[in-house]
Amino acid sequence: MFRFAIDPFSFFIGFITASVFWLLVSRARPLWHELRTNLKEQREVAQTRKSSSVEENHRRITLRRAQGMHIAAQLFALDEIILEPLLIMPPARVEPGTPPAFEDVITQTLPYLPSWPEIAAAYHAPTLTLSQALSGNSNIVIVGQPGIGKTVSLAHLASLAANRSETLEGLKNVVPFLVHVADLKLPNTDPKDALAPLIEAASEHAPMFDIGRLPNFFQQTFKSGNALLLVDGFDEIPPESQQVVTEYFKIVQQNYPLARIVTTGAPEYLDGLIGLGFAPLALIAWSGQQSEKFIRRWGELWSQTIAMESWAQTGPEQVDPILLNVWLSADNANLTPLELTLKAWGAYAGDSLGSHTLEAIATHIRRLAPANTPLAALETLGMQVMLNAQPIFDTRKARDWVKSFEVVEEKTEDETADQPVEGSTEKTKPKKGKANQKVVSTPTSGLLGKMAASGLLVHYPNNKMRFAHPVFAGYLAGFALTNYNTEEVLVNQPDWSGKYLAMRYFAARGDASKLVQNLLETSSLPMHRPLFAAARWLRDIPKDAPWRGKLFSALAAILQTDGIPLSLRGQAMAAFVVSNDAGAATLFRQLGLTLSFELVQLAVLGTGALRDTKAVKFVEQTMDAPSLSVRRAACMALVAIGSNEALEAVAHTLLNGDEDIRRAAGEALANDPHEGHAMLRDGILLSDILLRRAVVYGLGRINEEWAIEMLKKSQIEDDQWIVRNAATEVLDSKLHISTRAPRKLKTPSESPWLIEFASKHGMGISPGVPATDILLLALQGDDPDTRLAALPYLKFTPSEGVITKLYAAMYRDDPELREAAYNTLWEIGLSGTKLPHPSQYGFG
Repeated sequence: MFRFAIDPFSFFIGFITASVFWLLVSRARPLWHELRTNLKEQREVAQTRKSSSVEENHRRITLRRAQGMHIAAQLFALDEIILEPLLIMPPARVEPGTPPAFEDVITQTLPYLPSWPEIAAAYHAPTLTLSQALSGNSNIVIVGQPGIGKTVSLAHLASLAANRSETLEGLKNVVPFLVHVADLKLPNTDPKDALAPLIEAASEHAPMFDIGRLPNFFQQTFKSGNALLLVDGFDEIPPESQQVVTEYFKIVQQNYPLARIVTTGAPEYLDGLIGLGFAPLALIAWSGQQSEKFIRRWGELWSQTIAMESWAQTGPEQVDPILLNVWLSADNANLTPLELTLKAWGAYAGDSLGSHTLEAIATHIRRLAPANTPLAALETLGMQVMLNAQPIFDTRKARDWVKSFEVVEEKTEDETADQPVEGSTEKTKPKKGKANQKVVSTPTSGLLGKMAASGLLVHYPNNKMRFAHPVFAGYLAGFALTNYNTEEVLVNQPDWSGKYLAMRYFAARGDASKLVQNLLETSSLPMHRPLFAAARWLRDIPKDAPWRGKLFSALAAILQTDGIPLSLRGQAMAAFVVSNDAGAATLFRQLGLTLSFELVQLAVLGTGALRDTKAVKFVEQTMDAPSLSVRRAACMALVAIGSNEALEAVAHTLLNGDEDIRRAAGEALANDPHEGHAMLRDGILLSDILLRRAVVYGLGRINEEWAIEMLKKSQIEDDQWIVRNAATEVLDSKLHISTRAPRKLKTPSESPWLIEFASKHGMGISPGVPATDILLLALQGDDPDTRLAALPYLKFTPSEGVITKLYAAMYRDDPELREAAYNTLWEIGLSGTKLPHPSQYGFG
């Protein structure tokens, strides 16, 4: 047995050493913690610095790209020429138990017509800026006809975000990711890596040293909810391709629910976007005042920049800009921004082929086409794009489409040895100084390459191309199709913007009788999409087209049908206005004599939109109608006509009418920036209380500083509470305009009004369940607010039972419910659901 003796001295030394060691360790622990924290912070700062560098480069690249995304990019930067894009304010969403939204004379009288924004422009309907529209929490699809400015809207929004504009308010620090659908390699092969297509697209433009850092930058930005994804071109592609993009949006939303998405859409079809919660907002057309403002700006910029170029100085003598502007302003009714831009460009450049819109388009295509390129080659390419429904086409296929037009030139074998061309042929030809020298006949750099270099086509990775604007493809296709019997191919295609563009320009030059007959036969309630699509052609077709009368007859029948929504009948009215047909004014004057108040209301609105000075007496007589809606429409129409006689009639109403019509007159006068505004300035100083109250509501519709100052002064200093209250009401509506921005619906199980409604009926709502039965019960209830509040939910479950109840609501004797139900059906139809005729369910 062993015994170990412990040396007391050694034990004491070891104890002291260990105690000192652990004392030092405990004292150093905070230092170690601080060191680790400092190292972590240094790593984070370094990472942030790297990310910041990548972000700043990304913002700069996005801004540069956005400033070039408009048709006149070779002349001016976007910020130099742009008029701020505005979106038609959608109808207010009703929430039971909350105060109703503020409404003015326009929203109370004018039907909601997102497919015909020209009427909203004629009456200066309330609008949202892009920043205001984003202040909600909903993803947005900007809808509109080709050429109305959807791409420019995205570019403008990208520029604001890239510059951290204060106008974005709470979103000023978002990072814009601006792409065209052609940039994206879809479908995405790895749903877990949702950002891969975006990263790959960004890599094409990023600095070389940033490419490796992009994945981390994208991940951080999308996870933090700081990403604003702007996707152009969704409106240009057919439904099959839209489904692929929609599926990608779904993947992005699932992986990054905080990211915001804004895309573009056509009024005909938005495959799947409504179901994903996207809110469709229509771009408003340019009013006459805005068109004149654009023309002046174009003239100023041209004179300051382009006219100073050496080639312009040595060319023909420049026409006085004042004369050009007068000519341009004389005939620009219902032109899209694209059409007005091309018309102004042709006038100032002196190369215009004529004054017609079609000639303005032809001039620009000629301007962009490579030298010595046959027009037939361009038309063939456009036709093949449309017939194959491939707006984004494979360059290898496209070469086959136009190979017969390739220009062939001769080069020696040595010159082409390093550049073999597939399909080239060889022949022996003597040449001076080199007997029997072999010469190769080969295409030049290629017709498609020349079109891309000239700007007519845009090239993308993966051998993809598209026309610089879908209108150019549609124009060329339509003119080419006049030489072929291919109407049936277009008719059998699913609805997409390219199909209708090709039809439109075909109708402008060829005999579209078969097309029109087919569209009329397939057009039916509740939407009549084929008919209204064909109605867009009326402006450009020959006046003696044999089918012109058929379209007008069909439109007139819808316009005069009582019992259907004003939003549907209003589209027929709008079609007459936009057609620029001389007979439309006569028709409206005749319809204004009927006994149907709704028809008189629409006829009066159509008369004002046409600015028919011959109808002033007729419109003035309707001011005595028993219907307040008709009287309001009369005030709006007289101000739109704008003659001295018309404005005097409104002024008389403002001074002598009853309370309601005085307010309508005051709000209508806000649409006239000259005489109307002057009347309001003077009216606020008069002693008549009801007059001042009406003027306050009129000032509320003027978005200028002087008007706001007058409202604030009335709010504080007016000696009548009724005037002060009116001023407070309109100022509050301006302050809370963001509440009209689209917002995501609360889930049924979290909606207070729906929970209360269900409990009153002894029912419950389970989380994750659409609660369709309860919503249908609410739709059929007696409370107006509850009926209206149920509609936005029902568009997500468009079953046959739901559609039946929506038809029942649309034909109910409740104008507000009727219009809301129709708008819900419009969104359901946009999402791809085929809506049966109401007669299947005993309606219509």
